[in-house]
Amino acid sequence: MFKRVVLIFLSTSNFSTREGTIHAIISECQIQGITLNTQIAYVLATVKRETGDTFKPVREGDWIGHSVSDEYRRNNFRYYPYYGRGYVQITWDYNYRRYSEKLGVDLFNYPDLTLEPSNSLFILVDGFKFGVFTGKKISDYINESETDFYNARRCINGLDHAAEIKGFAESFLIDLNNGALS
Repeated sequence: MFKRVVLIFLSTSNFSTREGTIHAIISECQIQGITLNTQIAYVLATVKRETGDTFKPVREGDWIGHSVSDEYRRNNFRYYPYYGRGYVQITWDYNYRRYSEKLGVDLFNYPDLTLEPSNSLFILVDGFKFGVFTGKKISDYINESETDFYNARRCINGLDHAAEIKGFAESFLIDLNNGALS
C-alpha cells in the first residue's frame, strides 16, 4: 500500500523546476504527517541551505560552481563511500542501510541512488520526522506550542548555519501563510 501511494504521488511530482520540487517537498511533508506551516517552512529552509538553493539533490563536497572529485572524497571523507548525498546529505553506512530497508531500494550497494529526487525526498522528511540524523526530531523544536527555528538545526547538523536557516524559514513561513506556495 505504501509504495502504491508513493508511486502515484511521485508520478505527479515535477522535480525539474525549483517550484515543482518545493511543491513536492510540501506534499511529502503532509503525506508523512509534518503538517504545521512552521515545520514545512523549516524543512524548505534546510533544503535551500543544504543544496545551495538549487533544490536539487547534491553530493557532499560540491559547492556552487565547484565540483570535487571522487578521489578527493575518498581521501578526505572518513565515511567514504557513504558520504553525504541528497536534499540533506545522509552519511555513514548505517544510514544508507536503514534507508535501503525503508525504501526497498539498494542504497547501500548503490549509494548514488540517494540522488534520485524521490529517494532524497523521502529521506529528507522521514529524517526530520523521526530524528534519524541526530536523534532530534523537528517536533522537538517546532510544534503547536513553540517555534524555535534556530535550534531546529540540531535535527540535521548541530548549529551549523542555524541563523541563516532561521532567516530562510521565516521567509518561507510568510509565503506559506500567504498562500504563495500552495
